[in-house]
Amino acid sequence: MRYSPLINVSEGETCRVARIQAGRTATKRLYEMGFNTGARIEVLKNDRGPLIVGLGGHKVALGRGLAAKMLVTKE
Repeated sequence: MRYSPLINVSEGETCRVARIQAGRTATKRLYEMGFNTGARIEVLKNDRGPLIVGLGGHKVALGRGLAAKMLVTKE
């Protein structure tokens, strides 16, 4: 299976969280926000600023640095 960073997913595409490669604090924060392994994410906006993603019916803004540490599989 091929993983890619969340920042490489185009607008309108959906993916699933495969794993998070970040420090303990950042990983814990992402898990608390709902970015658990297997969670389905829809990328709503991916341009120069933060990523806006849909997660469980909510819109969540992620900084590009944090999004780069989240590895996903495209659906």
